[in-house]
Amino acid sequence: MADEDPPEGVLLSGEANVAIRIKVEREARGWSTNALSDRLNEAGFEMNPSAVWRIENGKRRINLDEAIGFAEVFGIDLRNLVGPPQLAAKARAMELIDEVVDAFRGTQRANAAFTRARDALDAYLTEHPDIREEADVMVSNAIAEASTKHLLETYGPPPGEHPDDTPAGKA
Repeated sequence: MADEDPPEGVLLSGEANVAIRIKVEREARGWSTNALSDRLNEAGFEMNPSAVWRIENGKRRINLDEAIGFAEVFGIDLRNLVGPPQLAAKARAMELIDEVVDAFRGTQRANAAFTRARDALDAYLTEHPDIREEADVMVSNAIAEASTKHLLETYGPPPGEHPDDTPAGKA
């Protein structure tokens, strides 16, 4: 499979991705299999040129230590080494994809934390109904203020309006 170009949009298995990616990275640097082998050996990852060729051509499996060595020699993140080659060859695309995925995971964690906090507050207010209305108003005002601040920081004030023209806490 490493001898063929993968179809667009098809995610190959990790090892097939690595085989293609190693060849792409090596050729992009103008290195021979001998040069790559030398660099791996200098970095402490013993490998002969024949093994590099066999890995690139799907004739030999790669172990985790070897994958780490290739990633180190190429100066790329290990998880990018196993990604889809058509994206992985574009380092900036992989960086941006990683940022999007990390940001998504962050929003998932934040949503879970918000839900836990809101559930804890609701449980407390169920036991103390005399303060529910005041607590709900405080939460709503704080969220509205944070949202307004975020919108102003992200998009700036509405056209024709300066942020100093708006009274504090009002939108």
